[in-house]
Amino acid sequence: MNQWMELAGGLGLFLVGIILMTDGLKALAGDALHRALSRFTRSPTSGAFTGAATTAILQSSSATTVAAVGFVGAGLLSYPQALGVIFGANLGTTVTGWMVALLGFKLELNTLLLPCILAGALAQLFGRGRWRAAGLAIAGFGLIFVGIDAMQVGMSGLEGRITPDSFPDNTWLGRLQLLLLGALITLITQSSSAGVATALTAVHSGALEFEQAAAMVIGMDVGTTATALFATLGGSAETRRTGYSHVVYNVFTGIAAFLMLLPYVALWQWWAPGAIYEQAEVALVAFHSLFNLLGVILVLPLAGQFARFMLWLVPEAQEQFTGHLDKQLLKDPAIALEAVRRSLRSLVEAQLQYCIGLLRDQPSAKPERHRELDDAIERCQRYVDDIHLRPDTPDSWQRLLACMHVIDHMQRLHLRLADRETAQRWQKKGPPLHSGVVFEDGCRQLVKRLTGESDDVAGAALAFASRCEDETESAREALMAEIASGNENTVNGDLYLDALRWQRRSSRHFAKIFVYLDQLHKLSPYGSPDSKAE
Repeated sequence: MNQWMELAGGLGLFLVGIILMTDGLKALAGDALHRALSRFTRSPTSGAFTGAATTAILQSSSATTVAAVGFVGAGLLSYPQALGVIFGANLGTTVTGWMVALLGFKLELNTLLLPCILAGALAQLFGRGRWRAAGLAIAGFGLIFVGIDAMQVGMSGLEGRITPDSFPDNTWLGRLQLLLLGALITLITQSSSAGVATALTAVHSGALEFEQAAAMVIGMDVGTTATALFATLGGSAETRRTGYSHVVYNVFTGIAAFLMLLPYVALWQWWAPGAIYEQAEVALVAFHSLFNLLGVILVLPLAGQFARFMLWLVPEAQEQFTGHLDKQLLKDPAIALEAVRRSLRSLVEAQLQYCIGLLRDQPSAKPERHRELDDAIERCQRYVDDIHLRPDTPDSWQRLLACMHVIDHMQRLHLRLADRETAQRWQKKGPPLHSGVVFEDGCRQLVKRLTGESDDVAGAALAFASRCEDETESAREALMAEIASGNENTVNGDLYLDALRWQRRSSRHFAKIFVYLDQLHKLSPYGSPDSKAE
């Protein structure tokens, strides 16, 4: 019984170590890894390298895959770009196996690393800033090897009681059963690294034959897709495609690995007879790395076809303006805020276009379009209401406040855009009020700057509001003079004054909207935030 407790406790320590180290490394890196994913992922190939490197650093393929799913949901990555990250994440996670096989078994660092656990704990307790995150990562690293040692002790105590005969036979059917067992272990532990470490310990102690352990490792790779799958539940179409792609890719890779298992053993036996069983843990990690590397090499040239297949499998179209507002992104407020920023930017452009059409009573400014934009703004507001932060995260806090300001001014502007008669009245005076021409031209210039991704759209919007202020004030003085001289009656004069106020206040709302959008742009942690995923 004690041996089973040692084994279970060792697995628990290993899991805690992986969790602590991953959390520490994520906190230590801050948004750097997020920025790396969004900056360096420009194609499936570069995405594969980035995904592998990120996973090797974080020691968690699930963390990388879930981040990729979130980035697709927020519009930071296109679906084809995220495919490369998913392909590479599986390769990066094999680093953990090499660490266990070469350091945990060969060097037996558990005793040497005990002081590191204390040092890491002290850094976490008394350190500040990055030192606390570093302490968490160091303590987690030490716990990994303490857990491996405890698993070895527990497994050695079971020697003779657990043998390869205790598991399904080393046959095709038996290996298939072991594959399913490996998938089940990963589903329970939510960590393929913990499962691989257990398999390595078992094969190192002789409790499993190499072929049996390899079959379990294949199953663990398939089982790790559950985390990404759960992250897509209730998500947008692109989010679900990304999560499903991880499942489909890992299943096909698993099938290929299962078929290449016996040829792999035969190759070892031809090259160095008996070595695969004498160095079973190294051979197992090499097999894990090999079939993941071959999977990436084989799938990258077919990434386009793979993407088209997944697009056919999940064909649902997303909302035009709010398709990126995925509820799953709320788990990471930074990414959720980026999704809101992108949605607001497209909505502001649509509002400008609607306003231009409204001034001339064009078909693009139908009442149905006004209701569509109103619904989209309302959805943005409800989504922002679900993002909860505290002032102790200053950048994210300021981004959230800026989003709220943009939505507030968009709603107030949209109420003005509902007044069609006042918006179009500037043309009915003969000659038409020149302020209307200035207002229309200013809206068109803002659209050009926005779609051209100009560096100073906020400055242009403020200058536009200032011109409208001067022009409407001049028009007001001239209009009052016409009324006083009897050239215009007071009823029409009041209506034209309303039109001037409409133009002046609308231009102010546009200026405020662009000022806060500019603030969002500058606070965005994702490189050039206005660049669209290719």
